[in-house]
Amino acid sequence: MLTKRIIPCLDVKDGRVVKGVRFLGLKDAGDPVAIAKRYEKEQADELVFLDITASHEKRKIILEVVRETAENIFMPLTAGGGVSDLSDVRDLLNAGADKVSINSAAVKNPDLIREASRKYGSQCIVVAIDAKADGEKWEVYINGGRTPTGLDAVKWAMNAEKSGAGEILLTSMDYDGTKKGYDLPLTRAVSKAVNIPIIASGGAGCPEDFYRVLTKAGADAALAASLFHYQELTIKEVKNYLKKRKVALRC
Repeated sequence: MLTKRIIPCLDVKDGRVVKGVRFLGLKDAGDPVAIAKRYEKEQADELVFLDITASHEKRKIILEVVRETAENIFMPLTAGGGVSDLSDVRDLLNAGADKVSINSAAVKNPDLIREASRKYGSQCIVVAIDAKADGEKWEVYINGGRTPTGLDAVKWAMNAEKSGAGEILLTSMDYDGTKKGYDLPLTRAVSKAVNIPIIASGGAGCPEDFYRVLTKAGADAALAASLFHYQELTIKEVKNYLKKRKVALRC
């Protein structure tokens, strides 16, 4: 049985961790390095670092902040934001990231997934999908959730897997920051459609939410941000709850 993972996420803007609701109303949540150190102590399984305005602002990710974050933690680090070509993937890996998350550029140029996975290994390549409900389906958005693409999220996840993605970071824009629970139908639909790990993101509000998305929707990992940043719940509390519910965890 594959073990499940609990992953905090640092959404970074202008070098600071921020968090909003449904990608809007961003509020400062602190220094990324300091927060990363706290999650190291709390025994998070991995850490995700996303420069959330890099693609929209048509700039590269702030490598210095990624490098400083990586130097202060030992858990696996996934970094993304503004990745547009193989050199960006190389630079992030050289800065200390273990995996690179690609979102907007992957939609615009699916060959980038194939090229990156061939050069660096599929285990290093995470395709991030920001999805919003559109009737009975879900549409993919890019540029930090600003631009609809017309792509069906489930079909796009399948294409990403075929192109060489090693993992999918799936964020529900409808549930993001609401603390009403993860989007179980979206997560379940994508999980059933692909064979690579799914990181569920958007909506965590209580320990039961983690349990449901990991056991009822087929997610391999559950990601949360504001819930952990503001210490409404600790990673230890979530893990203790899941262990009591007999969920196999990485540690």
